[in-house]
Formats: sequence, structure tokens, C-alpha cells
Amino acid sequence: MCPLLENKINTLAVRAGQTRTLEHEHCDPLFLTSSFIFTDAEDAAQKFAENVPGNIYSRFTNPTVKAFESRLAALEDAPYCIATASGMSAILTLALALLRMGDRVAVSTGVFGSTVSLFTNILNRFGVESDFVPLTDFERWTTTVSAATRLLFIETPSNPLSEVGDIGALADLAHRNDCLLAVDNAYCTPALQRPLNLGADIVVHSATKYLDGQGRCVGGALVTRDRDIYDMFFKILRTAGPAMSPFNAWVFHKGLETLPLRMRAHSNNAMAVADWLEHHPAVGRVYYPGLKTHPGHRLASQQQTGFGGLVSFEVTGSRAQAWQVIDSTKLISITANLGDVKSTITHPASTTHARITEEQRAAAGIGENLVRVSVGLEDPLDVIQDLSRGLDRVKTK
Repeated sequence: MCPLLENKINTLAVRAGQTRTLEHEHCDPLFLTSSFIFTDAEDAAQKFAENVPGNIYSRFTNPTVKAFESRLAALEDAPYCIATASGMSAILTLALALLRMGDRVAVSTGVFGSTVSLFTNILNRFGVESDFVPLTDFERWTTTVSAATRLLFIETPSNPLSEVGDIGALADLAHRNDCLLAVDNAYCTPALQRPLNLGADIVVHSATKYLDGQGRCVGGALVTRDRDIYDMFFKILRTAGPAMSPFNAWVFHKGLETLPLRMRAHSNNAMAVADWLEHHPAVGRVYYPGLKTHPGHRLASQQQTGFGGLVSFEVTGSRAQAWQVIDSTKLISITANLGDVKSTITHPASTTHARITEEQRAAAGIGENLVRVSVGLEDPLDVIQDLSRGLDRVKTK
């Protein structure tokens, strides 16, 4: 294991995963090449046979991608990472590697809408069935897991309602039943939460979000401490080809350098916005784990070192009032992406969760009056002023 793993997370974010070339560069290099040269035919044969390490083809071996994988793995306190083309391709890689016909997956109801669609509309065509369980209902988890269950998949905190799942308890449940626990950590990132240290087997990332931090590239990743699991992921990556481009990997690698600083700032700004929203007469409920009124606040305080930048709230009324708040903003960007330094706002029921059924949205608690804000790094007072443009016009009686 890399000796850098003994360092603090701020140091790991800046220093881990860098191997200097013969040019002695200080900044990380970018290897934009599809293939690599072998010294001779024997060298090529040995590398293709995986008898000796080395670069072969950028679909599955590229130094820039490896640098990003190594740095992210170090931040998650793990030795193994696979980078993929997107967050969704990371989840698909996980499924292709670990599941087969007849297996069942227990999935928390609050996962991202496309994740729901992947499990219900695609994987079921190949004989993998999914059971959706409320993230915080541990009793339901215990009764749902069966002899056919091979994987528990959760997102905590969830998007957009910021529900908090007990990673340690679910990990124990999974292991008692010969299952694996995978945790989507896109909301917190390793700067605020390390699921592997709480018992999880696999961490899933959408690098598109906070790992990049500036909305520039699309990518994903899987992190684990288990060599056998990593080998299964790598075989899927090598054969099926959900590869991350070297350029995107370079952008993410550089983004990780400021991740701890950004996540603390996102958390501080989101806390200020959430506190203001909680006292606004046109807001019925605020979903943010940093608020003491949030049902998951105590657990989040135990599992996380910060509460993240995602704030959702219910506007008095329905879709028309929610859209009014969104359309009245002048500073905040109307976009479904999150994790950007620029604050973003969206209506989950008609965007991120529009392609799942009305029943599935209801089960996830996503109503027509719900608005989600990814609080960026602007002054929080400016974000508050922008939200007030629409909220102050909502009739409360």
C-alpha cells in the first residue's frame, strides 16, 4: 500500500497518485494516446498475458487514468479503484461483475432516478430482480434480504431528500447473509464520508459531481479493498469497455486536489441556506442533514465529517409554485447537475426522477412541490437573496 496513505486527507488530495516521468514535471502529465509501444514481441506477449505489468491500450491501461484511480483510492482509504466513463457506467460495471441470472439486489428507494431505471428496466431483462427498501427502515431491510440476495445498494445521504442510512448496520446485515454492500458516495465524497471504514465493501462515485467540482467532465468510479472484487471489475472494464478518457481523468485528478477545501465550503454555505429556508413561511419542509430537525442528523453527525452541499425543500403549493421559485432565480443555474462551484436548482419530479413511475416517485418521497438546490461556492447571502425572489411571491394561505 502506498506510504502516502498514512498522511492526512488534505495531503492525499494533493500528493497521492502522482508518478513523475523522466521529464521531471511538477504538474501531473496528460497521456493522450490510444496505445503503447512494446520493447519487443516477447514484451507484448507477456503484457497481454498479464504476466508483467504495463500499459497496453487506453481502454483499460492508461497512466493518467491510473493516477486518478490511485488518488481517489487513497482518499477512500483503499488500495483499488476502477475509473469508468460515467457514474451510471460504474453501477453497470458493478452489476455485470457481481450479479448473474437469478440473483436479487436490495436497493434503497432514494437512489438516483437513472439507477432505479437501470435496476428495474434493464437488469431485470437478464434475470436480476430488485427489491426496493426505504433507506432508513432497517426492519424492512432484514425481512427483504433473502437467500437469493447478493448485493445491497444504497445512496447515503440520498438525493434529493438527504435521508441517511446506517452504513455499519447494513454492512453487518449484508455480511451475515453472504452479501456485499455498495454505497453511492457521490453526495459526500471521501472528504466527508468514508463508507469502507464503516463496513461497506464497495464505494460508487459519479465523478461528474463533486470530484470534478466545476461541471466540466462526465465520469465514474468504483473503489474497494477486496482484490477479488477489483479483479472482477477490471475484467468487465477490459472486455466491455466503459472506459474513462485520459483527458477526463486528468481533469478529475486535478479536481481532487481541492476536494476537501471545497466540500467544507459547500457544507458551510448549504447550512446557511438550509437554516434560512427552514424559517421561510413559504417553505413547508427542508431536507438537509445538518439541521437538527432532520431525522438523520444524529446518524449523519456520526458517519460524516460534514453535511454536504445539497439542500431540498418543499414549497407551499404544488408544481406551479415550485416552478415559480425556480424560474424567478437570476443567479442560480437551472440545471439538473449538482456538485458544481456554481449553485444549481432543479425540480426533481420533472427532471432527474421524471423517467421513473409516479408510484416510484411517491415511494421515494419526491413530490411535485419539491425543489433541489446544489449550493455552490458563491456567497450564501447571494444564493438566499436569489431564492427569495420566488419564495416571497408564494401565497402561504
